[in-house]
Amino acid sequence: MNIGSSSPTAKIALPAAVLLAVATVAFAQRIWVGGGGFSRVPPKWATTRDFDGSFLYCRGHYTSVRREGGGQGWSTDYPGADNNFSVRLAELTRVFIRLNDDRQPNTVVVRLADAFLFRCPILFMEDVGTIELSEAEVQNLRAYFQKGGFLWVDDYWGTRAWAHWVSQIERVLPSGEYPIFDLPLDHPLMHALYDVKRFLQVSSIQFWSMSGGNVSERGSDSQPVHYRGIQDAYGRLIVLMTHNTDVADTWEREGENPEYFDKFSPSGYAFGVNMVLYAMTH
Repeated sequence: MNIGSSSPTAKIALPAAVLLAVATVAFAQRIWVGGGGFSRVPPKWATTRDFDGSFLYCRGHYTSVRREGGGQGWSTDYPGADNNFSVRLAELTRVFIRLNDDRQPNTVVVRLADAFLFRCPILFMEDVGTIELSEAEVQNLRAYFQKGGFLWVDDYWGTRAWAHWVSQIERVLPSGEYPIFDLPLDHPLMHALYDVKRFLQVSSIQFWSMSGGNVSERGSDSQPVHYRGIQDAYGRLIVLMTHNTDVADTWEREGENPEYFDKFSPSGYAFGVNMVLYAMTH
């Protein structure tokens, strides 16, 4: 186990696996397990009343212009990853999560050109190797980062998907001013709460099951896992890019296979919690 407390004064000193096992009944009963990412759930669009000061999982909505095997564009892992991460964040930290009338965590989908984007301190997107940004979205995202926003993109595989994503994010944050760099293991994000000592590579649960436990969805083309970032002029990380890995599936599919959960979910949640705490405090 590569997860432990980040300091002697850390509020949570037990490994994540233990913490998840003893999660409060009130939250544990609400883990999403039905349908996985293949049930078509319509987006829950953000409204003014969603922004009440509690933590809100904001998923970015975008247009796909190409298709990647195993992905569903903006809705990849939706809504299971959004729901389950919100549940576990409430259990593992003191971050307050608002519950809806159905006792599920409140989560929203936000259009990238919408003014509601500026109400989201953190934006989550997946399968971004298929994205095409409009000029309005480029301008809105640039303003979002200038105002302190943070973006995490996950679950896109291989050199083609990487090149496509870079072509789009460089329209927002030109590489001459905002170069992409490899995240070092000693970056503060890696130790915000949990001491995460390795970069997790994990495939979707379907690929992992059918391939006999492989974690590189594009074979040799996605063999190296990349944790990369873009920072602002003050050294604050503003874009986190986990490439050749599917961290969000460790959240979405945690209730479907005990072996998959034990092998990947504690590390996936530890990294996600660290990311939120870093983004909210920097």
